[in-house]
Amino acid sequence: MANIKSAAKRARQSERLHTRNVSVISALKSGQKKLHAALAAGQLDEAKAEYQKVSSALDKAAKRGVIHKNSADRKKGVFNRALKPAAKA
Repeated sequence: MANIKSAAKRARQSERLHTRNVSVISALKSGQKKLHAALAAGQLDEAKAEYQKVSSALDKAAKRGVIHKNSADRKKGVFNRALKPAAKA
């Protein structure tokens, strides 16, 4: 346990932020799995809709500091590249 009042408060804040970040990351992973599943099944409309959701969630997570901005951009790029050939076929 922290001996200093401010350190104890910081520990409480850190714990609260950690649980929030874990839930955001979990939701991101679930959305990414749904997108991969839709692409694998060839469901283009569902994949496009899921891409919109995942893209927005990645941007929000990056804005709030849960993940790095470059990481969010890289993941969006990977999904976009996977979506383009599916749209042409």
